[in-house]
Formats: sequence, C-alpha cells, structure tokens
Amino acid sequence: MRLGLIRNRMTDFDVVIVGAGIAGASLAAELAPAMRVLVIEAESHPGFHATGRSAAFWTESYGGPDVQPLTTASGPFLANPPPDFADRPLKTPRGALYIGTADDTAAAGHMLSAFSSSSVRIEPADKAEIERRLPGVRSQWSHGLWEPDCCDIDVAALHAAYQAQFRRRGGQIICNARLKAAKYGQGRWTIETTAGLYTAARFVNAAGAWADDIAQIAGIQPVGIQAFRRTIAQIITNPPAPGTMPLVLGLDGSFYFKSDIGGRIWLSPHDETLSAACDAAPEEIDIALAIERFTNVLDWQVQRVEHKWAGLRSFAPDRLPVIGYDAANPAFFWLSGQGGFGIQTAPVVSRLAAALLKREPTVDSGINPALYDPQRFI
Repeated sequence: MRLGLIRNRMTDFDVVIVGAGIAGASLAAELAPAMRVLVIEAESHPGFHATGRSAAFWTESYGGPDVQPLTTASGPFLANPPPDFADRPLKTPRGALYIGTADDTAAAGHMLSAFSSSSVRIEPADKAEIERRLPGVRSQWSHGLWEPDCCDIDVAALHAAYQAQFRRRGGQIICNARLKAAKYGQGRWTIETTAGLYTAARFVNAAGAWADDIAQIAGIQPVGIQAFRRTIAQIITNPPAPGTMPLVLGLDGSFYFKSDIGGRIWLSPHDETLSAACDAAPEEIDIALAIERFTNVLDWQVQRVEHKWAGLRSFAPDRLPVIGYDAANPAFFWLSGQGGFGIQTAPVVSRLAAALLKREPTVDSGINPALYDPQRFI
C-alpha cells in the first residue's frame, strides 16, 4: 500500500533543478518554454539564503577578468529588460570608487592592467577627485580608481521576475522540498524529497553553498565548492549619507559601502570566513570591524546599527563558476560556485546554462564556456 501511494504521487519531468535562488530560477525560466521543468527548494520560500542577502550591485570588475564577460554581457538585459519580463530597468547608475593609501599603488596598477584589454571603463582618480566624490574622506586615502558604469541591481525584482516568467511558461516551484535521495538508472533520475517523489531525465545542481552536499546525495563526486560568510550592516551616520554616494571599495579588499534610502549606509568588512553551509548569522566582531574600517575612511559619526545580516557566497577552487555536465554522469548538470557575482551575471549565465543543458550552440560572443566547465577539475 505504501509503495503504491508513493508511485501515485510520482511526477515526471525533463529537468529537475535543485535550488530556487537566482541561479535556479533564471535557468528554469530559460528552459520552461521547451521543457517540463520542476524546481525544488529546501526552504519555505525561494532566495532565502544568498540571493536574498545580496549587497545588490553590478560592477564589471567584480570577480576578475574571467567573470567580467558574463557581467558585461548581462548589462543590457538588466538595463532594458523585455516588456514581458519587467516594466522598468533592473539596474540604476551609481558608479564605483576604489580607494587606497600610498601603500596601495601596486594594487591600483594591477587592477588597471587586469582589465586593460577589456571593455570595462576604469580610470585613475587622484586625491582631489576622491575628496570631491566622497566628502569627509580622511587625508590618507590618496590613490583611487573610478569605475563609472557600476550600477545598483533591484535583486528582489529580478528574482521575482524570473520566478513569474517561469510560472507563466508552465513551470513549477515546490518549496519545503529538501532533497533526501537521488538515484540515476535506465536513463532517468529518481528524486526523493520531503515534499514527494519525482523523476527526471536531467538533474541540475543549483544549490549554492549546498552544491557539494547535493552532489554527494546524488552519488556524484564533489568539485570542491566551499562556502564563505559575508557580513553587512545597515548603519545611520552623522551626517546622513547622500544619495549620490558611489559604491566605495578598498583597493586592498578590506571594505565596501554604499548609501541606501533615507541616508543609511550598507557597510561590509568584505569578509570571507570559511563556513559550513548553513543559515548564516553575523558575528559581532565582524560588525565592529566593519565600523572601524568605515570610520578610518570617513570622519563621520556612526550613530547606530539599524540592521545586520550575513550571507554565504560559494566558490569553486579557482573561484570561477561551475556550469556544465558532470564528467562522470552526463545527466547531472552543475550550476554552482557563483560567488558574489551570481546575480549580476544571471541573465547571461542562465542563457549559457540553458544552451549547454540542451546541447545547443552558445550564442553570447566573448564568452568561453570552457572556463566554467566542471571537467576542468578532472
């Protein structure tokens, strides 16, 4: 009787995607017109972890030269999405100012050199320009770079639009569906979750920090995805932050901050603390470190911390995304290791992943899929 009940509940799909964050949702939307797609999500709602805790900016230099083509190619979609996807732009101009002391001259030169052959606009910024763009900056911050095309991203709207598009195209998202077991045989996956039992021809691992855990459940060799905690505090300062403030980043990688509505500031110590996959929470020492670094940059008073949170960003050993079929099982597809750049690259990564999954030619020029192929770890 029990076995018969399980069989009656089994639903068959072309593709099952594990993870409803930005990676899983965007790929699902791309696949849904041509395939029967199910997205299963362990949490009570999509985007609970990394997607919902993003610092929400689009910066072409972020992630390095091998990630930059994905970010750059995603820019036009975010700036001018199709009318049936969103009714307004999903990114708005801000600009990014990288600052350093005399000790950071080499770091500035390295960054300029790294992107010199790309389309990314990065310009030297002298002390006068730093002071003009960042009133109240302390005198030691004398070296800088200006990246004018940096934008904010409306992460919630982007993620919601992908989910809505997926559902309009007939897709299903099932939450509270934690993966319990997955077995492959006779050309199909049998996937057991806390919400039911499903079968599919292909299995997509878009589980973020849990990617290696999901692979092991499915009998697949992990590729070395590791999770790192990133901390953000929302603070009130005196004076209040102007809305025109750029995204400000340390050339030494020790902080970043940007203004938010109502004169608030989002501030991070740019921490990367190795973590187990979990519901990340901020540590008081990281909040204190963020504030110390902020007050070392600006002569402003921090009046209070209004809100604080932490999220996990997950990286492969070479810090590049993992996009493609597993080397040992051609029915298991990786969409993982997207670090802190998964949202700003989602439009193009989802198109690339969809083409690879369907074994169709990729169409985005300037992007080399081999850089992200899981088989590079063999």
